[in-house]
Amino acid sequence: MSGRPSPDLAITETRVYRGANVWSYDRAIHLVVDLGSLEEFPTSTLPGFTDHLMTMLPGLREHSCSRGRRGGFVERLHEGTWLGHVAEHCALALQQVVGHDVRRGKTRAVKGTTGVYNVIYGYDDEQVGLAAGRLAVRLVNHLVEADPEFDWEAELESFIRRAQRTAFGPSTQAILDEAMSRDIPWIRLNQYSLVQLGQGVHAKRIRATMTSETSAIAVDIASDKDLTTRLLGAAGLPVPKQESVRTADQAARVAVRIGFPVVVKPLDGNHGRGVCLNLEDEAEVREAFETAKGESKRGVVVVESFVTGKDYRCLIIDGRVAAIAERVPASVTGDGISTVEQLVDTANADPRRGVGHEKVLTRIKVDAAAEALVADQGFEMTAVPPEGQVVKLALTGNMSTGGISIDRTLEAHPENAEIAEEAARMIGLDIAGIDFICPDITEPVRETGGAICEVNAAPGFRMHTHPTIGDPQFIAKPVVDMLFPPGTPSRIPIVAVTGTNGKTTTSRMISHIFKGMGHKVGMTSTDGVVIDERLLIRADASGPRSARMVLQNPRVDLAVFEVARGGILREGLGYERNDVAVVLNVAPDHLGLRGIDTVEQLADVKAVLVEAVPRDGHAVLNADDPLVRAMRRRCSGQVVWISMDEPGSETRDMIDAHCRRGGKALVLNPSERGEMIVVKHGPREMQLAWTHLLPSTFAGRARMNVQNALAAAAAAFATGAPLHDIRQGLRTFSTNYYLSPGRLNEVEVNGVNVVVDYCHNAPGMKMLGDFVDRTGDSMESSHALARPSRIGVIATAGDRRDEDMRELGVIAARHFDVVVVREDNQLRGKERGYVADLVTDGVRSAMEDGARCKQVEVVLDEIEAVRHAMSRANAGDLLVLCVDKHAAVMSELENWSPQAQAGSGVTDESSPGADPDYYTADA
Repeated sequence: MSGRPSPDLAITETRVYRGANVWSYDRAIHLVVDLGSLEEFPTSTLPGFTDHLMTMLPGLREHSCSRGRRGGFVERLHEGTWLGHVAEHCALALQQVVGHDVRRGKTRAVKGTTGVYNVIYGYDDEQVGLAAGRLAVRLVNHLVEADPEFDWEAELESFIRRAQRTAFGPSTQAILDEAMSRDIPWIRLNQYSLVQLGQGVHAKRIRATMTSETSAIAVDIASDKDLTTRLLGAAGLPVPKQESVRTADQAARVAVRIGFPVVVKPLDGNHGRGVCLNLEDEAEVREAFETAKGESKRGVVVVESFVTGKDYRCLIIDGRVAAIAERVPASVTGDGISTVEQLVDTANADPRRGVGHEKVLTRIKVDAAAEALVADQGFEMTAVPPEGQVVKLALTGNMSTGGISIDRTLEAHPENAEIAEEAARMIGLDIAGIDFICPDITEPVRETGGAICEVNAAPGFRMHTHPTIGDPQFIAKPVVDMLFPPGTPSRIPIVAVTGTNGKTTTSRMISHIFKGMGHKVGMTSTDGVVIDERLLIRADASGPRSARMVLQNPRVDLAVFEVARGGILREGLGYERNDVAVVLNVAPDHLGLRGIDTVEQLADVKAVLVEAVPRDGHAVLNADDPLVRAMRRRCSGQVVWISMDEPGSETRDMIDAHCRRGGKALVLNPSERGEMIVVKHGPREMQLAWTHLLPSTFAGRARMNVQNALAAAAAAFATGAPLHDIRQGLRTFSTNYYLSPGRLNEVEVNGVNVVVDYCHNAPGMKMLGDFVDRTGDSMESSHALARPSRIGVIATAGDRRDEDMRELGVIAARHFDVVVVREDNQLRGKERGYVADLVTDGVRSAMEDGARCKQVEVVLDEIEAVRHAMSRANAGDLLVLCVDKHAAVMSELENWSPQAQAGSGVTDESSPGADPDYYTADA
């Protein structure tokens, strides 16, 4: 150790995981931090660091860390731990300060580096979690070396206010807490309080206490206080006399006619804003009119008779009284020593009071109206009220103006409860706040006097869930009961598919099976988002955002997600769990990106899907792949094995033992007639289909689709599909362009057998090459006079390793007579021609070793490469096009004719100087 510590802790990379990920089963924030010189200074070498940190964030004393007991983290600080670990705990503690119960976190060194760490911690609100991480790093640096511009109190207050801006209100949070306790998933749809509960076809929406069951007409009626009163009065319910007015003169005349005292309030107001009570003369009415009009969107004001008594809020949910609270206006009680102003300050110092809906009580606001009300009671703000004297600071009992609530749910007279329920029914609200003014809610209002003065849509829950006096009422329960009655599902089945190759075709097969059963399937893949066989978005949609889009669609009753490595590393799964996880294979691809350098690490990424399987779910695993087979240890649910190995092999012996224990598997049983897909469940064996009779397998020659069919059938079987529906789905699924665009699409163009496929990596080329050999051999056996040529147009993405690009060329050279190398339009950071050169090098090296290929040509543009390959192909030849933009290629093939392409400038006689995007390389 040398020198002195400097505040070098810095965030170099930030990721937000919105679902299960490689670090955590739940959503998390991932910071990559560089300690710089602080790598040499653990906390035990920094005098006063721990004490100062505990002063600033005392909640850290509760952190157990790896010790598993309270104070464990403090012990680690004294013993010495690195500052990246400290930043993790500070980020958690800061979120706990604002009421977010997050405790998950870990810090791990980045392999192969010094002083660089992965810091991972949970979050409730994404923006709050990110802000907590940034502030945690700044705090640690400040403790290392004091920053004169760093004001901890100001920084903490700013952080708290930011959290309050994005936090759900108490009503929304109460409903979400109840939903989560029932395992009902939710998605926040905007930065405010619009939330979806449930998934797909089962989804319901809430915004505060308005729900997807709330009638828009009922809300309009409740917003029109004049209409509300007339409807309630027509139903024989007790209401005050009232009229709507538009001018101060009209207000004064109506007040005289109704009789003083009166109330003046906006026609369409809320939260008690603009309400003026107990007005005794015309002058007060005229003044109050202007106040009420300022809060009315329509400029209409209601004048009604003033009903004396206490203020009660009756909360009606789904036609039944859920809670009743007495609302007491904001006030202070004199102590004979303090002024009114000091009494207000003392009341606002109550830790239960905060700004807005931040806490269970709102701070008392002293404005001009409050000062005028105090003056009406004979006091000034600087006066000292006598001991025991109650001084009102508001006339209405709204919590939002600083009032308090007293729970009266069990005390209310049954007749009053019936009146409130009838009022909600008359207006048509599923959730309603009925405001009663009466002397005593325990006595029948028809006998004691009183009236319903207002009906509120979207009533706040805070006065009921957190009453100042009395027991809290668990009113979120009837709300969730109304939206999701007991026994009603809230989730749709989710089937997630991953693997190095075959994901898209398998996903399409699964979707096709369930579509045939009548399901409205939402599918994501590298081609886009498909809802009920309609392509909504044409893009690479194998990431978490596309998955959330499907789960939000109200038509979808089953989801099939293709899940790619990149999406998992970037954002996690984007959903909580999948009922069925399908892992097809793991092979070297996309290595060297985002810290994934080995195939074993790649397997860990894809195993996230298996870890997201619940106890009642299934993981469909390819037993023929050792890396996939090892994932069984990560599955909480049941494993369904698939295998193409023959009976008697080690793999089949393992599967047989699995099934003897009651397990499930799908295997191939060969016979003289062909291969039969067999479903094994415990001791039972059920024949499903002959592989050579499935259109997608090309009479069994496309071995990759035999494997894909096994996986699709296993996923459908695990989801509960009957065997006859699975069989019908496999029999009717083909690789024609309309069912499986860009995946083994076979067309004939001028006698040339053309296959269009998406193959883009070496492992995929091995499987495609096997198909080419089987198909080519079959074609040669039927052409006695001439040997058909096999021509391949190949390419790979620019974000592969150099050795992977060369390997693609090597494998292609073993199966094609002529190889045409092209490039994608998106080069992914590489220069034009760089990828093609590496692939060509691979082809050349294989040619030198005696591979089948005799000629390699480079035509960089995809369409030009297709035209060139078609121009040199003869009738009876097999042409395989590995494409990126399959729609453009298929359009080119549909319009193909030698005459139309004449003059394209690309022929096999072209020289390197004729076209910079074309050259040949003979053996």
